[in-house]
Amino acid sequence: MSLNHLSRRKLPSPPLCRTLLTGLLSFSTTTTSSKLHQHYSFKPPPSLSSTPQNPNRFPSVNTKKKQKPRYRPPSSLDRTGIKPIKSDLPFDFRYSYTESSPTVRPIGLREPKYSPFGPGRLDREWTGVCAPAVDPKARSVEGADDPKLEEKRRKMRERVQGEPLTGAERRILVEKCQRCNTKTQVNLGRDGLTHNMLNDIHNSWKHAEAVRIKCLGVPTVDMRNVCTQLEDKTFGKIIHRHGSFLVLFRGRNYHPKKRPMIPLMLWRPHEPVYPRLIKTTIDGLSIEETKEMRKRGLAVPALTKLAKNGYYGSLVPMVRDAFLCSELVRIDCQGLERSDYKKIGCKLRDLVPCILVTFEKEQIVVWRGKDYEPVEDGYFLPEREIFDDPVGNLVCSGEDSDSLDGTAANRTGDDE
Repeated sequence: MSLNHLSRRKLPSPPLCRTLLTGLLSFSTTTTSSKLHQHYSFKPPPSLSSTPQNPNRFPSVNTKKKQKPRYRPPSSLDRTGIKPIKSDLPFDFRYSYTESSPTVRPIGLREPKYSPFGPGRLDREWTGVCAPAVDPKARSVEGADDPKLEEKRRKMRERVQGEPLTGAERRILVEKCQRCNTKTQVNLGRDGLTHNMLNDIHNSWKHAEAVRIKCLGVPTVDMRNVCTQLEDKTFGKIIHRHGSFLVLFRGRNYHPKKRPMIPLMLWRPHEPVYPRLIKTTIDGLSIEETKEMRKRGLAVPALTKLAKNGYYGSLVPMVRDAFLCSELVRIDCQGLERSDYKKIGCKLRDLVPCILVTFEKEQIVVWRGKDYEPVEDGYFLPEREIFDDPVGNLVCSGEDSDSLDGTAANRTGDDE
């Protein structure tokens, strides 16, 4: 009867049960803690106490964790906290030293004056054409080099070169640079001697006293300019030349760890805008005479056909000899880039000298002018360069010196 009576009784609601259980547990906890404290002087940890001391110690499950910042790869353009590079080289930094002249002033720029060395990486200001070694505001209007910089370059070169090489030392270095003995070579192409190529030459000088340089393309029209710029910008010495191959000696007192600081260009800057090479009318002629001369120039037999990225060292003497027989000379440039044969025509205008007539149909047509006089100077280098040591012994000549590539130098092209 008692069991039935208990089962028939209504049980308390769930919230009431939860309240009763909580009260009993708290009472038992307080009594237990008080007994422990009385008998053993024990204080229960916070986990056993009814009210936790530090509620932030046990965060709730729904609390979001702090997200880590996203990974940002390092950038070479990020110069925060880094000082700009300072270089003591006493010359203006240009993209190409052989294909640009400080005396020719551009008439405009194709892009804003963004430094190709990167923002804030160099302590020199980029003018759109070069990064001058001196303040461009203090430079003269003519654009001539500062005599102090020329003197500094001369002293640096003398200090690095030291005493000149003897004939036997030259032969040994030239023999080491032949193709059968080494594969190390620096290629000088259509852009000429670029700024970053200076770093390649110094890297080659870490492992060898001399480096072989192969020159092809537009710069070979004026090989003397190439040799001059190489010696002037690297402070080295050319000890052998055969056609398009050069051997550049670093100097007796050169030390790789004391090499000059050469900041690298990160991209190629756009070329500025220069005056037009060919005008509407040729100076001294009327419009009709100019049109007639261009038609006759395109009908003249071609003097030679230029190969792409060939050696053009004999082109200027060929044009000078052709002017002795004909007043118009045509050079076939099919297959070449338009910018390449325009540069070749500009070099011919200054070196022959002559007057440019047209660049139509991938041809270079030049006119010798009304009052033409043959040039009789030995400006251009021979096919093989002859060097003499201070004693007077012949080091290399056209008869007994071997080619660096084992073959004869490439010609400009065969006559058609």
